[in-house]
Amino acid sequence: MDEPFAALDAMTRDQMSVDLAEMASRLGMTVLFVTHSISEAVFLSDRVFVMSARPGRITAEIDIALPKPRGLHVRESAKFVEHVGDVTKVFERLGVLKDRQHTNS
Repeated sequence: MDEPFAALDAMTRDQMSVDLAEMASRLGMTVLFVTHSISEAVFLSDRVFVMSARPGRITAEIDIALPKPRGLHVRESAKFVEHVGDVTKVFERLGVLKDRQHTNS
C-alpha cells in the first residue's frame, strides 16, 4: 500500500489505521505499507524499514516491540515515543530531518 491514507483528515486516518491493523491481524495478512508519517509507520508496524533517497535503498530496519492489538492509546506510551525517536534519529543521520534547536544547544 503506497500512502493510502495521505489524503484523509486526521481522525479518519487514525480510524483507518486501527481498522487496517485489526483486519490484517484477523486475516493473518502481511501488509507492506509505505508512508512518510513516522508515527503512522510505528503504529502499524512490526518492523519499520527506512529508505534512502534516490536510489531508494533500505538504510535501517527497526523492530517495533509494541503489544497487539494496538489501540490509539498506544501512541501515548513511553515505548511508542521511544520507537518514534529511533526512526527520527535515522532520518536525522541521513540529513533528511534537521532539528535546529537540538543542534544549536
